[in-house]
Amino acid sequence: MLVRHRPIARNLLVIAIAMATLSACQKNEGTAQPSTSTSAPQTSGDKTTESASSDARKDATAATKDANGKLLSELPFNDKTDFENAHRGFLAPLPTEIIKGEAGNVIWDPGKYSFIKEDAAAPDTVNPSLWRQSQLINISGLFEVTEGIYQLRNLDLSNMTIIEGKEGITVVDPLVSQETAKAGLELYFSKRGKKPVKAVIYSHSHVDHYGGVRGVVNEDDVKSGKVKIYAPEGFMEAAVAENIMAGNAMSRRASYMYGNVLPADAKGQIGAGLGTTTSAGTVTLIAPTVTIHKTGEIQKIDGLTYEFLMAPGSEAPSEMLWFIKEKKAIAAAEDCTHTLHNTYSLRGAKIREPLPWSKYLNQAVSMWGSQADVIFAQHHWPTWGNAQVTTLLKSQRDLYRYINDETLNLANQGYTRDEIAEQFKLPDALAKLWANRGYYGSVSHDVKATYVLYLGWFDGNPATLHELTPVDSAKKYVEFMGGADAVLEKAKASYDKGEYRWVAQVVKHVVFADPDNKAARNLEADALEQMGYQAESGPWRNFYLSGAKELRSGVAKLPTPNTASGDTIRAMSPEMFFDYLSVRLNKQKAANAHMVLNVDFGGSDGKYLLELENGVLNHTAGARSDKADASISMSRDVLNGIVLKQTTMEDALKDGSVKAEGDSSKLTELLSYGDTFEFWFNIVTP
Repeated sequence: MLVRHRPIARNLLVIAIAMATLSACQKNEGTAQPSTSTSAPQTSGDKTTESASSDARKDATAATKDANGKLLSELPFNDKTDFENAHRGFLAPLPTEIIKGEAGNVIWDPGKYSFIKEDAAAPDTVNPSLWRQSQLINISGLFEVTEGIYQLRNLDLSNMTIIEGKEGITVVDPLVSQETAKAGLELYFSKRGKKPVKAVIYSHSHVDHYGGVRGVVNEDDVKSGKVKIYAPEGFMEAAVAENIMAGNAMSRRASYMYGNVLPADAKGQIGAGLGTTTSAGTVTLIAPTVTIHKTGEIQKIDGLTYEFLMAPGSEAPSEMLWFIKEKKAIAAAEDCTHTLHNTYSLRGAKIREPLPWSKYLNQAVSMWGSQADVIFAQHHWPTWGNAQVTTLLKSQRDLYRYINDETLNLANQGYTRDEIAEQFKLPDALAKLWANRGYYGSVSHDVKATYVLYLGWFDGNPATLHELTPVDSAKKYVEFMGGADAVLEKAKASYDKGEYRWVAQVVKHVVFADPDNKAARNLEADALEQMGYQAESGPWRNFYLSGAKELRSGVAKLPTPNTASGDTIRAMSPEMFFDYLSVRLNKQKAANAHMVLNVDFGGSDGKYLLELENGVLNHTAGARSDKADASISMSRDVLNGIVLKQTTMEDALKDGSVKAEGDSSKLTELLSYGDTFEFWFNIVTP
């Protein structure tokens, strides 16, 4: 190995390091929870239009108070069944201490939402239905579901369930972070006595259902077979892949969806409908040792009989429900909770199909409906009683089926996506059930997603086939409407009438035509704020209020959680690794480039041929070229260590764990084509 080849391999690994980062966290060192401070932020992309040190937020207008007040008479607020169920089985409160990381960063603050009092009427600035949901979610602690089944609730976005078996316990879905999962297990031990963890079950592939696994088990026990980890087929690929390809954009939009830049108060973030918020600790992942492949599969886990129902492509790409025979209990994963769920996530994700989702729930009724005494999910609270269990399953089954079928019915009549969403109405039998309200998903955006699922983004009108860009069209709209002053004068009159949707829609054009127009930004912010106060969906509220804050204060560069944990990096397949490397290439710069590279990870990790041409990087497993421009060999463990900054390329070359040879100019050229994604890109301004 020649010394002159050191920079060649180093440059390739620089690209690999950037590629392996799953989201915007390439610029953040810690796992600090996003700040909710109102101190003046740093800004990016546009100018700060108003000092964030003063609270520019407004009170609810008369129109907002009226809109929220109508719900009080339209929905059955006198029905307290959910509150009774949410309190049922209470054993212990959560610890009051803030959970912090080694650097003193806040991972979980149990008192953050203490302003949401169970017996308090909704503030004027909160939709009363969403307020009710937040009151229920804030009923926190350790609960007994039924004899031998316990849940930790509101110690993270999701629940952690603990099932007592013959010799120990099985932990279901160990939260987002290692630290919160550990605290939850310790609380359980303090009330039920210390028992060995015999198994872990991942119900599905979202991070809030596996990220804290190292807080409840250690990998040595898993490797030795002392602890088994169960997961549905496709779990590992889905868990790692979902946030990679569009990870930067998805994470930025998630900062809106979960209200990360908003203060937790009655004018800000009050929860997400599915839970309060996500913890900001250490995300971990241990690969499953037992994969569930088919519906009807039965596993004996620590003396109990589990029958599984596969539900891929419902709420997650890889998901499963199950029935515990001895407990007469259905574990619904996240397919049957106390909200209309997302069939499309506003953070950005592949559309989920409501029809198969509905059919999975129908299958659950068929398989277990006559036997079940309780149903519990990995969010919210359980439902008890056979009649109540089947009613919940059937109502949610029909909810997703209705959204699918009625959307297609109206589409086949010639209505477009937005027209369908505007006129879509659930029957009262579904709409007035609390569990079917749109606290996390919404009828509107689920219907739009269903339309796009079947028919795509184009509405069939050729006028919409090749529209101008938002900035170009905005300038022409404003010109056609008589200039910015004329638009704002009319929009202010519309605002005074409570026509907030229209105000936001029309003033957006002024903002995009002239981002420095302070009056336009403030008026759009005021309209978005009132829409947030009226929103029943937690994510809708957070989107509206985050947009208002950004219009008033600019883009604040705040700390973001580092999701590129060691476990996630190690779980990436080489195929994901190389696919994302191609995504990060600047295609225009690389359009005329051509190079061939050999990469050898050794052993079972394999050899790969990389070919750059036509602006894309293709990889072929098991192939090698004798005419490659450069060749690199290393173990995957060495690559992981460099990506995770546990060692350096220079040290790896010195100790011989990396060998490189070839044409340095080609690899340096490859480095020059790599794009770096800015996380804090503008959303409500151009």
